[in-house]
Amino acid sequence: MSESQIRVVRLDGSAAARAQDAFRLVYAEAFAEPPYAETEEAVSGTFRRFRAQTRKSTFLGALATAEGGQPVGMAYGYPLGPQTGWWDQLTEPVPEDMSREDGRRTFGLMELAVRAAWRRQGVASRLHETLLAAVDAERVLLNVHPDSEAAVAAYRAWGYRKVGDAHPWAGAPLHDVMLLNLG
Repeated sequence: MSESQIRVVRLDGSAAARAQDAFRLVYAEAFAEPPYAETEEAVSGTFRRFRAQTRKSTFLGALATAEGGQPVGMAYGYPLGPQTGWWDQLTEPVPEDMSREDGRRTFGLMELAVRAAWRRQGVASRLHETLLAAVDAERVLLNVHPDSEAAVAAYRAWGYRKVGDAHPWAGAPLHDVMLLNLG
């Protein structure tokens, strides 16, 4: 299927919550693969958090669908609040000026994934662009598993730079923390 036959739409939190099954399908398939190898239990945990995240007034999502509405990709996130623990997960501290958050400065890109059959067709780039077109922040922050070479390469190509390493949750392997300055 060509890129032009794939529709990408931006969703607010309530619309994303209604489309949770589509987000979950993409997530579960993409993150079952190495290096993530997420179990159904891990996926369930992610989607318990997803329900809470979609209730944030600042939540933004993007969903890519093929003809007939089949979900092929998704992305979502929200601005980081002043009490975010994101910076606390780094193995080495960063300067206070980098880690200062106010609820508007940094958009946290929580997830971006494309199902295997639709990769290398520009879907991830379109999801990223669609999501960020509505972001009113200075920068975007994300975590990525360093062994996910295609994802790391895409983020670098889009202008992200690595600012540290982190264990984003208890028991998580080391992830690259990447930052994209906007504007």
